[in-house]
Amino acid sequence: MVAPIEVTDAQVSVVAPLTAEHIEGRSPGRIAWMRLRRDKVAMGGGIVVVLLVLIAILGPYVVTSPTDAHASLVDPELSRPIHGVFHSGISGAHPLGIDVPFGRDELARIVVGARYSLLIGTLATVLSLILGVGIGVIAGYFGGWVDTVLARAMDIFLAFPLLLFSIAMVGVFPTSAFGLSGNTLRVVLLIFVIGFFNWAYPGRIIRGQVLSLREQEFVDAARAMGARPGYIIFREIMPNLVGPILVYTTLLIPINILFEAALSFLGVGIIPPTPTWGGMLSDAVEHYSVDPNLVLMPGLALLIAVVAFNVFGDGLRDAFDPRSSR
Repeated sequence: MVAPIEVTDAQVSVVAPLTAEHIEGRSPGRIAWMRLRRDKVAMGGGIVVVLLVLIAILGPYVVTSPTDAHASLVDPELSRPIHGVFHSGISGAHPLGIDVPFGRDELARIVVGARYSLLIGTLATVLSLILGVGIGVIAGYFGGWVDTVLARAMDIFLAFPLLLFSIAMVGVFPTSAFGLSGNTLRVVLLIFVIGFFNWAYPGRIIRGQVLSLREQEFVDAARAMGARPGYIIFREIMPNLVGPILVYTTLLIPINILFEAALSFLGVGIIPPTPTWGGMLSDAVEHYSVDPNLVLMPGLALLIAVVAFNVFGDGLRDAFDPRSSR
C-alpha cells in the first residue's frame, strides 16, 4: 500500500497557476532599459555624458574667467610657464596649468569650451534629425517619385564637400546679420552649416527603416481600417523609430563636436578670445614643443567626450536591437 503524499500550503502556492496580477507586462522601452543597465561599459559612458553636460551648464559659473591673463606667470623669452611640473604652470590656483603667452587658466578655458562644443554639437544634431527624420519618413512611406526625388537629394548632400563649404561660408559671412553679431551669430551659423548639411545621414537610415515598417501587418491593418497617412505615420510608424533616432543622436553628436573643433582649429569657429577645444588646439600649435600640456588637456577633453558618446551610443544600439546577445 502506497502512503499518501502530504502537500503543504507552501508547495500549493508554488504550483498554483499565475493570475493576471502576477504577470507584469514590459514595454519595449523598459526592455531596452533593462538590457542597457546590464551593459556596464555603456552605463559608464552615459554617466560621463551626464557629467559633461553638467560641467557645460554649471561649470562656467564656478571657474574663473577664461580671458583673465596672468602674463607674470609666463617666461617671455622661452614662451612657457615659469612654474609647475615640466613648466606647465600647474599649481593650486591653476590645476590644469596656464596657456602661453597670456597665462590664462586652462581649466576655465576647457570648461567654457565644453559649453560651446556641446551646445553646437547638440543643436546641430537636433537640426539634422528634424530634417533627416522628416524627409526620411516622407520618402520611405510614400515611395514612388517622391522617394526617387528625395533619395537623389540625399545622394547630393552625402557627396557634398562639407568641410570646404563650411570654411568658405563661415569665412566670408559678415560680422553682423539678422540682428546678431559676434559669437552669437557665429554659433547660429555653425549650427546651421553643420546641422543642415548633415541631415542626409539620418535621413537615409530612417528611410530604410520606414520602407520596412510600412510593409508590416499593423500598418496594413491601420490602412485597411481607413486610417489616413498622417495617422499611420505619427501613431504607427514614429513610435517604432524612437530607438534608431536615440541611437543615431548619440552617435552623431560626437561627430558634430569633432567637426566644430576642426572648424575652430582652422580659424573659422568661435571668435577668440572665447575658448573652444578646437581653438585651444589651434593656439597650442606654436607652443606645444615647450609646453605639451597645451595640447594634452583640450585633446583629452575631446577624446573623453567623443568616446563617452560613442560608447553610450553603442550600448543604446545593442539595447534596442532584439537580435543582440546582451
